[in-house]
Amino acid sequence: MPKNSKVTQREHSGEHVTESVADLLALEEPVDYKQSVLNVAGEAGGKQKVVEEELDAEDRPAWNSKLQYILAQIGFSVGLGNIWRFPYLCQKNGGGAYLVPYLVLLIIIGIPLFFLELAVGQRIRRGSIGVWHYVCPRLGGIGFSSCIVCLFVGLYYNVIIGWSIFYFFKSFQYPLPWSECPVIRNGTVAVVEAECEKSSATTYFWYREALDISDSISESGGLNWKMTLCLLVAWSIVGMAVVKGIQSSGKVMYFSSLFPYVVLACFLVRGLLLRGAVDGILHMFTPKLDKMLDPQVWREAATQVFFALGLGFGGVIAFSSYNKQDNNCHFDAALVSFINFFTSVLATLVVFAVLGFKANIMNEKCVVENAEKILGYLNTNVLSRDLIPPHVNFSHLTTKDYMEMYNVIMTVKEDGFSALGLDPCLLEDELNKSVQGTGLAFIAFTEAMTHFPASPFWSVMFFLMLINLGLGSMIGTMAGITTPIIDTFKVPKEMFTVGCCVFAFFVGLLFVQRSGNYFVTMFDDYSATLPLTVIVILENIAVAWIYGTKKFMQELTEMLGFRPYRFYYYMWKFVSPLCMAVLTTASIIQLGVTPPGYSAWIKEEAAERYLYFPNWAMAILITLIAVATLPIPVVFILRHFHLLSDGSNTLSVSYKKGRMMKDISNLEENDETRFILSKVPSEAPSPMPTHRSYLGPGSTSPLETSGNPNGRYGSGYLLASTPESEL
Repeated sequence: MPKNSKVTQREHSGEHVTESVADLLALEEPVDYKQSVLNVAGEAGGKQKVVEEELDAEDRPAWNSKLQYILAQIGFSVGLGNIWRFPYLCQKNGGGAYLVPYLVLLIIIGIPLFFLELAVGQRIRRGSIGVWHYVCPRLGGIGFSSCIVCLFVGLYYNVIIGWSIFYFFKSFQYPLPWSECPVIRNGTVAVVEAECEKSSATTYFWYREALDISDSISESGGLNWKMTLCLLVAWSIVGMAVVKGIQSSGKVMYFSSLFPYVVLACFLVRGLLLRGAVDGILHMFTPKLDKMLDPQVWREAATQVFFALGLGFGGVIAFSSYNKQDNNCHFDAALVSFINFFTSVLATLVVFAVLGFKANIMNEKCVVENAEKILGYLNTNVLSRDLIPPHVNFSHLTTKDYMEMYNVIMTVKEDGFSALGLDPCLLEDELNKSVQGTGLAFIAFTEAMTHFPASPFWSVMFFLMLINLGLGSMIGTMAGITTPIIDTFKVPKEMFTVGCCVFAFFVGLLFVQRSGNYFVTMFDDYSATLPLTVIVILENIAVAWIYGTKKFMQELTEMLGFRPYRFYYYMWKFVSPLCMAVLTTASIIQLGVTPPGYSAWIKEEAAERYLYFPNWAMAILITLIAVATLPIPVVFILRHFHLLSDGSNTLSVSYKKGRMMKDISNLEENDETRFILSKVPSEAPSPMPTHRSYLGPGSTSPLETSGNPNGRYGSGYLLASTPESEL
């Protein structure tokens, strides 16, 4: 290249330089090098919209170590759902049989799509908005939808952390406040609280002391000041963890990601030593094979895979974007997926060991209560003593002895047996009681811990574990919001992060009303599931069918240094899109067939009752789903009709010291032209990055369109806008 070329002159400087191709060819000084462009197709009047993106990839924050990054991905993917939703789904959907559809869907959908998100984030080094604008500008709305879904999830997820904080502080007392029903004293008369007596101490504490819940979603009941304060504490913790980006959140992950495994290991050892723990574990792993053929089981397994790995949220992409481009994200995808599955199984073992212990306690309590009924019937001559086997000792009555009495009485008193009100007291019935979500953590598990020796210690450990699990997921959720917005709009990181936390706290007051738990159900069960499914399937289509699976595989080969297994090619191209299309259809059909509803706690009955959402709540739910998915068609329409620029109408070249290709300064005058405009890649090294913006189906090279002003978009293509230029 001639020595008077600005490329040669500035190659030895350390500053970023952007020059037009026209200037490189004509060796003319541009008026403003930051605004240099080449008008390939030209707009009317000769005006050219300028697009310039700073090459800040080298200045982008990076993880301090590979361990820190892996812990961040584990902290995001392993969350509260692993502790309470996965065990519930195992219990509900056939025990060990549920693991089969879950593993199959994890392999054909979960790991391939998790690898895909890791790869695009690491390759393009941007948040979700920048990534999907780069892959396919017309589907750039995927990134905005991901941000909105993250916002919806973060709003209610931090409320759950607030609940855990409340229970954590309540655990520093003995006995635990939910171990006994409160007693109301009126002078010399002491009466047990009726609502508690009808249900249980832990159930009463959860619904009345913690939530002070109303009877329906229509009854607001005002703010619960205790939970409002806990929500403020939760958002303060999250804000401090993420305010500096990965510089602050990365350090938090060392504790928040590892501490839950210490607690789970302690609970597993303690649980296995409990009487009845083996009964719970065997019940969990006993497969009910008929469940494997149930389509509903497969749909729930697929949904759990999405939520477990954090697919579609943007957090995976955000964390991966802070990696070096030569990082082995293929290994990361397999490792994090395996750890996630292992954690779910470990948590399930712990839960069922503890619930097996609780089931034995409740079964023994049932035997004692019914034995007292039988003694009463014997004393009043309702039952003959001849019905009691001679070896039965009421002072030391075993479950086996009670069942023998029960069967004899049921046989003899066939006609009037139901009037006696005796229960069979079967251990299997206790184990079959399905408790999901918050009920598992804040009712069933807390009740079991009241029977532990040193129960406050175990309660403190348990709720501290929940806080850390929630914090890890919230850090990833916040990254799914802040990283793409900061990358795209260049807003101040600290100010924007603090603003998000403050805004989310005030909106989150909706969930700390007395009816707030019902809104949590609305957001958790319905508002995010369908939008996430749509987001993930469009991500797959954008890469596999629009950008091109072969092209993407080639770029992965260049980035990783080896070619990924061909298995991923077929999964991305055919299997995963088909499975997700079926899942999306099933989700829509279920919403139409089964009206959305929630379990309401009725104070007078001291029991749950399933209620359907009222019309105004359905309107809110539909609005939430529409708002989460609306950016996708809006951005597509705007860019399809050229109402919103996709950055494809300008051409610029950016370079920095040490980034020019080898021997570029030795090119001859005519070689320089061929270097820039050659249509044959083999003639000269190409100055373009190995990755180009999507041109549309059937499009040719962007430089080939320079000679055809009537190309697909009627304009050239941006070079400097690529996140990681190879210049």
